[in-house]
Amino acid sequence: LLCTWFLSIIQNEFRSGKINLDITMKLFDKLQIRYDYVHLKHVFKKTTEKRKAPTINIEDFRAIYRTLVHRPEFHELFCTYAPNQKVLAETELITFLKKEQFETEANETTALEIISKYEPIEEMKKRREMSFEGFVRYLNSEDCLIFRKDHKIVYQDMTRPLCEYFISSSHNTYLISDQLIGPSHLWGYASALLKGCRCLEIDCWDGSNNDPVVYHGHTLTSKISFSSVIQVIDKYAFAASEYPVVLSLENHCSPKQQEVMADYLENILGNKLLSSAINDEVPTELPSPEALKFKILIKNKKVGTLEETILRKGEDSHGETGEILEEAEDDEEGDEKNPASPLIELPKRKCESESTAPPRKKPKMKKIKVAIELSDLVIYTKSQKFESFEQSRESQKCYENNSIGETRARKLAKQSAQQFIAHTARFITRIYPKGTRTNSSNYNPQEFWNVGCQMVALNFQTPGVPMELQNGKFLDNGGCGYILKPEFLRNLNSTFSPYKVAGETTPVALSIRLISGHQLPPSNLSKGNKADPLVHIEIYGVPEDQMKKQSSVVKGNALSPRWNETFTFTVQVPELALIRFNVEDQVSIAGNEFLGQYTLPVRSLSKG
Repeated sequence: LLCTWFLSIIQNEFRSGKINLDITMKLFDKLQIRYDYVHLKHVFKKTTEKRKAPTINIEDFRAIYRTLVHRPEFHELFCTYAPNQKVLAETELITFLKKEQFETEANETTALEIISKYEPIEEMKKRREMSFEGFVRYLNSEDCLIFRKDHKIVYQDMTRPLCEYFISSSHNTYLISDQLIGPSHLWGYASALLKGCRCLEIDCWDGSNNDPVVYHGHTLTSKISFSSVIQVIDKYAFAASEYPVVLSLENHCSPKQQEVMADYLENILGNKLLSSAINDEVPTELPSPEALKFKILIKNKKVGTLEETILRKGEDSHGETGEILEEAEDDEEGDEKNPASPLIELPKRKCESESTAPPRKKPKMKKIKVAIELSDLVIYTKSQKFESFEQSRESQKCYENNSIGETRARKLAKQSAQQFIAHTARFITRIYPKGTRTNSSNYNPQEFWNVGCQMVALNFQTPGVPMELQNGKFLDNGGCGYILKPEFLRNLNSTFSPYKVAGETTPVALSIRLISGHQLPPSNLSKGNKADPLVHIEIYGVPEDQMKKQSSVVKGNALSPRWNETFTFTVQVPELALIRFNVEDQVSIAGNEFLGQYTLPVRSLSKG
């Protein structure tokens, strides 16, 4: 049956006897087999070199197909459950699903669904059996990904207050390169939104002809118009997720141009813009992502209270301004935003906590003018300067949010982790990179997720471990950009600290068998398709869970390296842990070359 099926699909192409690389690739597509071009080309070339001709015959094609598709580790597994080593009957498939895939509920229906979906030979389907060809397609399918299928959809409770979620957040979203001379581009917004980002940053400055512009102020980064940014956001806001988008405005505009901004926001975004409180009520807690579906929220400085905004509803406040008193050096991203004016802090002695530190010298104050029209668009995300945990606990309202620079936030997390967690259980807290990161580098977001910070803003344009952790974390919950924080980071009376986790959580024993790789990217140093791959398995989470283990090196094989090594981990706080598989090519003793990586939450690992 296998031979008949295989020939029926490929024989047409061999009517003239032989085929070239292009037709070989088309046949792989026709057989619904994914392949890597470099590896297919290399195996094809080796075959033609033996033949001393640029084409191959039907037997050569079968050999190439077997090399790329019939992986020995798949065949060993198949033969373990197929008594005649030819086919898996539905009962044998059920045994495989229960034993290997830990699908304890697997039954006849499950098996028949898999056969119907992946078995390419019609005759086999009718017999309710699976051939090795079907088994290969099943093991290579989405149903066998390491990421749990039930986490690919929104499965968490989305009716909790906004402050109870981690929110995918971007820093200086308009920049697509460095922070000083690189371009500002609309693609920064489109690409972040398409990745499920839910909090975007817009730096607004007065432009010519009374038209506000977006760029990194006091630098040579290029300028784009505010209106074009809002148009792109309007187009892509809900392409990847239906949950609310927060526009974090860093506003340097005159009141006149702030009114222009308010006009653009209202006219372009229309009813997507959240411009009044739900039911015109002052909340005692923030609304939920569910209640704010398909809404865009404005995060900005606000004059007065939400009560006053509600009372003003329907009035024409054109031309009206209010004043906000703040430190002369401060703006939304105060202390660390501007590399030209760093805030120098004297080191504290170890025994001093944030609350016992000597008071800072009284800063110079300045008055900021805010247009009421723009101020009244700020509803649940009012930017409020962070003074101290005590001050916030006493006087901060639930709809007031803080932005804290990474250096200060890191110090607070280490010195007062429990106070920080109590703060983020009540208020949305945004962390942003320090101003000296002019090359758009990123900090490790994990240390701020560990204390419950909701908006840990990263430079999305910069690849590397921090963005890989970000992308991996937010694969969870259907990639919707909102992840419900663990209970111990939401509970107002939590005693959890990431630095002392014993007794606070339930640890998980994790065992990973690294079996093999397939069609890995070849080494840059290889003329063919070779590499010397090794795998790092890394855990990111609370300090006690940070761990890295390394496999052996498989020499000269990027096509089908086999390891068969088992690694065990004890993860103390699985709710916060991410696991990263990092594949490298061993180039020399001095260093390795990155080949690829995959990061996902430990809780989203699929067994089997």
